[in-house]
Amino acid sequence: MNRSPLALAILGLLENGPLHPYGIQRLIKQWGKDQVVNVGQRTSLYRMIVRLEEAGLIGVAATERDERYPERTTYHLTDAGRTVCREWLADILTTPRNEFPEFPAALSFVMLLTPETAGELLQERRERLQRRIADFDAELKSDGVPRWALLETEYQKAVAEAEVAWIASIVDDLQEGSLTWTPGPV
Repeated sequence: MNRSPLALAILGLLENGPLHPYGIQRLIKQWGKDQVVNVGQRTSLYRMIVRLEEAGLIGVAATERDERYPERTTYHLTDAGRTVCREWLADILTTPRNEFPEFPAALSFVMLLTPETAGELLQERRERLQRRIADFDAELKSDGVPRWALLETEYQKAVAEAEVAWIASIVDDLQEGSLTWTPGPV
């Protein structure tokens, strides 16, 4: 089975005991993990649960029936799932990979825009990143939340700060004319 942030999150959350899909989605959002794991579409969550079950990494713990609610299935982590979760964590933490985010892809075609337009758009991105950094700062000041629970927020803040600095240097180079091009087809 191919790993993904969502698969890792499901396995990790099931470490604490059986959960139903809605509970998994709620915890991901409640703990702020939706900033690094896409759970916007519940169907994606259900599809991933099916794949994890088919791979033997999770199993059905119980199915609850109540005439007032739809049938609710809870899932538990299997021993194989626990092992795979640890293997994935070790590999992800030790091995840098190309993750193919959108921003570098857009940068690879920036020459289709005028340098002035590119500078304006990058400046707008910089301002939005600065607002995100302020949001990260607020989240990091959460009382009673242990630091280990916010490591991904610290990381995201550091990456955003580095990106802001890099964008500032590119915008400066565009404004000074030391970075320029003639827009057009690749």
